[in-house]
Amino acid sequence: MASRRPYRSDLSDARWALIEPTLTAWRAARRGPGTVARIAEWEADGTTQRLHDLLREQVRESRGRAVVPTAAIIDAQSVKTSGNVGELSQGIDAGKKIKGRKRHIATDTLGLLLAVLVTAASVQDSAGGQKLLDAIATEHPTVAATWVDGGCNNTVIRHGVKRGIAVQVVKRGAGSGFQVLPRRWVVERTLGRLMQHRRLVRDYETLPQRSRSMIYWAMANIMSRTLTGESTQTWRITYA
Repeated sequence: MASRRPYRSDLSDARWALIEPTLTAWRAARRGPGTVARIAEWEADGTTQRLHDLLREQVRESRGRAVVPTAAIIDAQSVKTSGNVGELSQGIDAGKKIKGRKRHIATDTLGLLLAVLVTAASVQDSAGGQKLLDAIATEHPTVAATWVDGGCNNTVIRHGVKRGIAVQVVKRGAGSGFQVLPRRWVVERTLGRLMQHRRLVRDYETLPQRSRSMIYWAMANIMSRTLTGESTQTWRITYA
């Protein structure tokens, strides 16, 4: 039988070595049926996030940072959905004029993912920000400071106080056009890198929790390439 034609997105041996121990341990503990079923199981039992978090710790150490973060940056991104997404799990972002879902994410100061929440696009940034602060306080208790954008109101700041996190709003300067904002550019870069993954250009997932898992897998792809020094492949077609 002829071997399969390799894809540019295939996992290299070096990148497989980073994730193999986690998946091998899972496989030894239970035998799942098919690949799709395994992805669902990894999502449900926390394997996906566990694998992601291990890679994040390795990237932080490789950059000379402590394993646990002390600061976070929060932002949100609205994306269109595909036809299989139910009406009840999507909405309209009036500001961006996008009907779909919204990805609320929190990263560390390197742009590595700390928490993610997928909602209808109609959910306000402030509401999503408060839920992210809850997740940060629970999963990353060492975080003491967070930066957010101007879309978050004073309720986010007050909620941060309750959770022991100082929240600072980074506002856009006067004038129009593109601006590189202090602190916030890091999380905006992460959102841009996520969009380099074809599965995330739109939200194709019926379930919001599956969308969340796809974001974690995309970040695992980014971090494994960072650790091995491999260039990031994109889905864009190149012509000779």
